[in-house]
Amino acid sequence: MRFFTTLREITGKKEEILEFPEGERVTLAKVLSRLAERYGKGFVEYVYDKTGEVKGFLQFLINGRSASTLKGIETELVDGDVLAIIPPVGGG
Repeated sequence: MRFFTTLREITGKKEEILEFPEGERVTLAKVLSRLAERYGKGFVEYVYDKTGEVKGFLQFLINGRSASTLKGIETELVDGDVLAIIPPVGGG
């Protein structure tokens, strides 16, 4: 896991390694759920909208590839994958 900007402040970390039981199917949704349990309200409010859906402005990169071009929130991750949660970027 790699955290940027606000999530770095919420977690107090730049990176984190998550471990899951061997053989368990791990999806982006499951990783986000684990992080929500670990980091609580601040994480939940930043990542999820009031209906419990992941906010559309966040980008999730798995090994540099956008999850939106894969299977979205149901994209499976395997051992060694690097997930980055990228906030919206503004500018002009």
